[in-house]
Amino acid sequence: MSPFLVTRTLPEDATDAALRADVLTGLARTPKSLPPKWFYDARGSELFEEITALPEYYPTRAEREILVDRAPEIAAATGARTLVELGSGSSEKTRHLLDALTDLHTYVPVDVSESALTQAGEALAAGRPGLNVHALIADFTAGLELPDTPGPRLVAFLGGTIGNLLPDERAAFLASVRSLLSPGDALLLGTDLVKDESVLVAAYDDGAGVTAAFNKNVLSVVNRELGADFDPGQFTHVALWDPEREWIEMRLRARSALTVKIPALDLAVDFARGEEMRTEVSAKFRQEGVRAELAAAALGLTHWWTDSRGRFALSLSTAR
Repeated sequence: MSPFLVTRTLPEDATDAALRADVLTGLARTPKSLPPKWFYDARGSELFEEITALPEYYPTRAEREILVDRAPEIAAATGARTLVELGSGSSEKTRHLLDALTDLHTYVPVDVSESALTQAGEALAAGRPGLNVHALIADFTAGLELPDTPGPRLVAFLGGTIGNLLPDERAAFLASVRSLLSPGDALLLGTDLVKDESVLVAAYDDGAGVTAAFNKNVLSVVNRELGADFDPGQFTHVALWDPEREWIEMRLRARSALTVKIPALDLAVDFARGEEMRTEVSAKFRQEGVRAELAAAALGLTHWWTDSRGRFALSLSTAR
């Protein structure tokens, strides 16, 4: 079995502290909001896996198509000896890159979930003799220090997750990624593309109601972790396309006037009837916009691949 190492850079109590801060800040805003990262407890992760298999939800299939078709080109263009994956989760899609990167020395999956990293890392280490797997328990949006591994490095941020960041957050994130790169290193970035509104809205408001359950799961997380008394049945799932900002917003709309108590924060929060709380932004992109955002972070776009229907893109950029 090849080496498998886990390094924790995230304090044990960091998740609880971050949730408290996000709930306090988000529920004091007008309009109210909660960050989408709190969807993903065990139940939320199960629901998201269901979402990726829904006929309406195309991004996962579209990105996988690109990876299957283009992984050899990505490998040839980068010659990577270290692959760093931000928000790696189960590392399932990454296996196409791992197969193609024949000179790969080390895989560095980065995630906040120790259990996901351990499960995926042990499986990869057992199944790929000679591959070093060094997992990092870390929040990649809060700065990151990578282990000393051979270059060139390829940093992968897949799934269109960058769209969950607001524009100033994206700029800060891309700048932080650039700081990790040396000459010859590259960033592989997944971005969902602008398309017909009906296709976009359906992807976030499926007929089976799975996305609605996923959206409401954030309330269950706050209930469990902070002792809140949210009643998910008192909220309606909403998905809207904002044509000016070119992003989807997921919201939860209060069915009636209500007050939610959050004992761990000594907080009571009033909702008016029909009041909406934003739980996710999912920005959609155009090639010229991606190029400009990369350039602002001193990254130069070198390759652009889409699926056969032009729904999703993987871009490769290098440090300037």
